[in-house]
Amino acid sequence: MSAIDQSPSDRRAVRAAARRRRERRGFLIAAGSSVVVIGGLALLILTSPGWPDVRETFFSWEAFRTSFPDVLRGFWLDVKLFLIVEAIVLVLGLAIALGRTTRSPALFPVRLLLSVYTDVMRGVPTILLVYLIGFGIPALALDGLPSDPVVLGGAALALAYSAYVAEVYRAGLESVHPSQRAAALAVGLNRVQSLRFVILPQAVRRVVPPLLNDFISLQKDVALISVLGPLEAFRVAQIEASSNFNYTPLIAAAMLYICVTVPLARFVDRMQARRRKAQSAEAVTA
Repeated sequence: MSAIDQSPSDRRAVRAAARRRRERRGFLIAAGSSVVVIGGLALLILTSPGWPDVRETFFSWEAFRTSFPDVLRGFWLDVKLFLIVEAIVLVLGLAIALGRTTRSPALFPVRLLLSVYTDVMRGVPTILLVYLIGFGIPALALDGLPSDPVVLGGAALALAYSAYVAEVYRAGLESVHPSQRAAALAVGLNRVQSLRFVILPQAVRRVVPPLLNDFISLQKDVALISVLGPLEAFRVAQIEASSNFNYTPLIAAAMLYICVTVPLARFVDRMQARRRKAQSAEAVTA
């Protein structure tokens, strides 16, 4: 039967069969190349002369078993601090973005100060900011200022990441077409209502993936407060490693961070894929 004589359903079935064959062939090629590459790397590492020493120093089951409970307790501090700082960053970053996108001439000093704040906080390395706030604030010896290193470290992280998140929010706000605000004003909404009910929902929906990427970085950077002394996961692992000169506790801490960051990263990938699919569908229907 020629292609001309085939019915539409037959042609769809042929295309589906060809697509399945391509997918099957692609899967087999990917699986084979993965086995070759990963197997080759594993063989290279496991047969290296120094592997026995590395295994004993970094992958000791006994050291892992004895240190993991303490590292896990320290990781709970990381999780609590991350959740608190994340909430602060979301609110503070949005406030900064709204202040920087305002067009009122009277608020020019506010925009200028917020621009300087954003540039400085993004320009200073986060660990240096943790040092400056963590040791500088207590050195002022002023009544009413916190001296808890966990609070000071969290404040430093909130200041640093609010600048990054503010730029993400600002990009989302500026990506909304001006006609959206004009349409909202045309139906009777005032400027605040148009921002709240029309502009912000669209802007936030567009920047959710980059926001989640920033929070993945924040979840890891919580470990920076260890320079101030709190016994979080990384600090506990350091103490355990230095006590017996075995670095397996650091591997245990890394595994805990991976257990949080990898699911978040896959969630971001899935959201981005879903957004691309929705955009493709909108382009087809347009």
